[in-house]
Formats: sequence, structure tokens, C-alpha cells
Amino acid sequence: MRVGVCAACAYIHWRESCYAAPLLPRMSTLAVIPARLGATRLPRKPMRLLGGIPLVVRVWERVTASGVADRVVVATDSPEIAAAATEAGAQAVLTDVSHPSGTDRVAEVARRAEFARYSVILNVQGDEPFVVASALAGATALVLNGDFPLATAAARASRENLPSPDVVKVVCDDTGRAMYFSRAPIPFLRDNDDSELLASSARRHLGVYAYTRDALEQWVSLPPHPLERLERLEQLRPLAAGLAMGVVTVPEVPLPGIDTEADLVAANARWTHFVAGQPHGG
Repeated sequence: MRVGVCAACAYIHWRESCYAAPLLPRMSTLAVIPARLGATRLPRKPMRLLGGIPLVVRVWERVTASGVADRVVVATDSPEIAAAATEAGAQAVLTDVSHPSGTDRVAEVARRAEFARYSVILNVQGDEPFVVASALAGATALVLNGDFPLATAAARASRENLPSPDVVKVVCDDTGRAMYFSRAPIPFLRDNDDSELLASSARRHLGVYAYTRDALEQWVSLPPHPLERLERLEQLRPLAAGLAMGVVTVPEVPLPGIDTEADLVAANARWTHFVAGQPHGG
């Protein structure tokens, strides 16, 4: 399926220091959802149930329903996850068990001959069942349009978000290029009377990445960087190497991803309301 948009619809408006979210781009995109069974904070995370369905399947449903990608694939090291995805109607690919990150798993899938025709690779983290279509479309558009070789998404961060190490923050330059990601409160509010300025500048990172093929290969060929290891943020690796990563800012207030038992309980509590609010009920 292809979605065409008029030139005006595809235009990316400037907003402060990061891009605002555009409409759905014209597609030549492979979306990959990396999922491994060996998570430590939430054991067996991809197979845990959200609304009675494995989490990885919920993410696949969400990405598929967004209409952003030509093809959506679950990439996993687990036959159990692959079987659950296949039973739900998804395409699943078994990958090497030794990958150190989801990005490496995505890169393995992108190298396969059957996926060679896709010009942009979209990585959607497997613990983001509430990801919004504007984040997927916006990051993809920045790469498809040739603005950046790498792209990701962010949303406005509240003052309350900033101190939390579980909320990853990002600051951008005037071209929409990411300057730094951190678990620390960036930008730092030195004076309380700068609250309005902070509200226009603070952004929280969302778990979405888009890449050209070359940029993805550059990323995974780089050794882990000290900043990446300190912050536990793999996106600092390409930034430290000088690769340009664009950031699209979406207007929606994001619902959190799922990292812990408490997150899963909260996600299940809001699931029925969330599904009822979707255009097609899910």
C-alpha cells in the first residue's frame, strides 16, 4: 500500500529548535520491531499481556494501523516470540541471539535480500504500544525527504518530567538537529522566572528511530561510546561520531512505554480507555 500526499501536506514547518510533526510521508519504508525475551527489569517483556494480547503483538498492531510503513516485521531472538507474532498475523524474523542492542537486530533484518528495496528503515521499540502515528510519520519523513540520515521523535516535556532519569530528554539546535540526549534535566532551569521559556524548549525523547541504510550501517559499525555507556543511551553513539540526527516534535502528550511491572499494571488499567479513543477502536 502506498500513501501519497500533496506537497503542501508534506511540508515540514519550523517550530523553535525542533521540527513539528508532518503528515504521513510517501512510503518506501520497512518498520522493524526488535524484541528479545531476556529483559531484566520486566522478565519476558514481549510476551507479557496487554489487554489479553502479548505486548509485542500490540506494538505490531499499532505500527501497522498507523499506515506509515510498506512492511512491518518483528525481529526477535526467540522462537516463542516469533510464534506469537506469526499467530497474530505478523511477519517475524529470527535473528542472532548475540546482538547487544535493538539497533543491531534491526540492522541484521535490513541487510537481508528480501528487504533490500526499502530506502528507509524505521525502528519502533517493542515496549511502546501507545506510540503515536505522528511520531512514526515525522521521523520517517525527515529521512525520506533527505533532511537527515537519522531521525527520531520527541514531545513536549513538563517541568515535572525533567528530574526523572526514566524520562530521556533531548535538546536540539536551530535546524532541528539533536545536540544531546540525557537522563539528566536538560535544559536546566536556573531561574524560576524562565518557566515559559523552558516549556518551549524542553522535550522528552520517544522510542522511534528512522535511518537511511548507510546511516544504520555506520551506527552499528561504531564501538560503544563512553557517553553511551554512562547514560545507557545508545543514540549517543552516532551523535558522538558526528552523525546528524533530526528530531520531530509531535503535539500529542505521550503515554509512557512499559519497562517495569508497575508500568504494565498501569498500561492495562488504561488500555480499554485508550482503545476506545482510537479511530478504529485499536
